[in-house]
Parts: sequence; structure tokens; C-alpha cells
Amino acid sequence: MGFRPTLARSSKKSSTQWLARQARDPFVRQRNVPLAAQPKERNRTAADFATYRSRAAFKLLEIEEKYKFLAPHDVRIVVDLGAAPGGWSQVAAKKLGWVERPRVQQARLPAGTWSDTSPYADWDASVESDMRMNRELGRGRGMIVALDLLPMSPIPGVQFLQQDIFAPETDALLQRMIAKHSTSGKADVILCDMAANATGNSSRDIEASLDICKAVFAFSECHLRSEASIGREFGGVLLIKHFVHERVNRFRDEVLATKFRKVTFAKPAASRAESKEGYFLCRGWLGAT
Repeated sequence: MGFRPTLARSSKKSSTQWLARQARDPFVRQRNVPLAAQPKERNRTAADFATYRSRAAFKLLEIEEKYKFLAPHDVRIVVDLGAAPGGWSQVAAKKLGWVERPRVQQARLPAGTWSDTSPYADWDASVESDMRMNRELGRGRGMIVALDLLPMSPIPGVQFLQQDIFAPETDALLQRMIAKHSTSGKADVILCDMAANATGNSSRDIEASLDICKAVFAFSECHLRSEASIGREFGGVLLIKHFVHERVNRFRDEVLATKFRKVTFAKPAASRAESKEGYFLCRGWLGAT
């Protein structure tokens, strides 16, 4: 009788290959290294021991390191679309100065309460009795608004909206959140690392990527501050993921390039070489017409 591989066997082989790739991946390993030990981040302190939630965080770190679009002090509102689990929101929050640092808190016991039977019942209460690590929040500027249908754990400086990004009611909710921190009611930077689930059908996957690009651009038309309103060249930034294809490039040339002062293609080292993903960094929003 001939042998036919079962789905379980194929799945096991695929999982083994995936685990092996993850083990070799330097960005996966670096994700769990304390921030203070990671290279190329100039503002890290030895006390900063948060870790990134996703490998994707290193893609944003690399693009930001090169183009510094989160660095200007007038960047106060960042919107992260499809944010869960929160790697990009973590990076954006840190760039805007929202950090957590370990803090030693000293707890003291009242005199005479050490123990009813203890020979040290009248022990001096000024002696430190407990040392525990708490978190001290370093306040940053503005805020990050993260949107996703999936739940996301809290991040300092990040307001999370568990909502369909493209639902009609999302616009009003987002504007109300932003209005608390900005009179314009709009974002200075919009980030999008969303991608549709791969189907294995190249044509269908490209179409899905293009649909996301179009929808995110329409979102940006409503919610992104213009270069003119910011008063700085290259103000008003959209960073969007896409799958590389001539149809997507046509969208870049015919739509994005006509609405932004400069559109740059980015393929960070943290993006696997075999992946078709790339990023359009669109700077200098010229405003909706």
C-alpha cells in the first residue's frame, strides 16, 4: 500500500521549519533582550527593561532610525492602525518619550507589629522592611492611538480603541480621542502594518494588499494633518505596508505621489528577504482636494 503524508505530518514538518527559522532569526532573539542592551537606540537608559511585543517593532525602528519622522517635537499624535499586539505602538510611544523605568519603593512596618511573639516586637519602624520593584512612568508628549479589532494589553502613552478601523462610527470616536490632546483633531503620523491573511493565490493576495492601501489612504485623507497646517516640510506622514507588485506601484505613482511631497520605498533588514512586503513612507501630506 502506498503511503500518503497526512495533514498532521505535513503540519508538523512546517512547524519544525518555522521553529528553526525563528531560532535563527536575530530579530526574534533581540526582541526579548532588555532595551538597555540593544544597539542603536540612543535614548535608552540602563533601567529601561521593557521588551518589544513583536518582531515587527524592529522594522519600524529601522525606518525611523533612517528618516526620523517621529523625532520632530511637533509630532504629538500618532495613530497606529492594526496595532495588536502592540510592537509598533511601543516604538512610537518610546519615541514620543513615554517610557517605564524601574523604581525601588521602600515599605515600612509600624512599630510593634512585626510579630506578637517576636523578641523584636518593638523593632524600629524606620528600618526598611521590604524592597519591591515598581514601575515609574516617564511622561512623554501627546499620545498614540492604537486601533484593532483584536484586544491589546496596555502600553504607557497609548490609548487603545478596539474597533473596526473602517467602520463609520470609528471616525467620530477617533476624533474625540485626539481632540483631548490636539485642537486640530488630526494625527501627525499614521502607521499601518496591516496585511490580509495570505491565501497562496498571488493575484488575490496582491488585490487584498491594494485594497488595504486604498482604504488606509482614504482614512488618512480624513485624519492626517497637512504639511501646511504643521508648518514644516515633510510634516504629515503615512507609513504603510504593502506587497510589492506593479499594480501597487501604480497606486503609489498615481495616488500617493500626487498627494505627498515625497514617497519613499523602504525594505528594512528586519523584513525577511523572501517576503514580498515593503513599506511606502509618505511624507509631506499636501491635503485633500
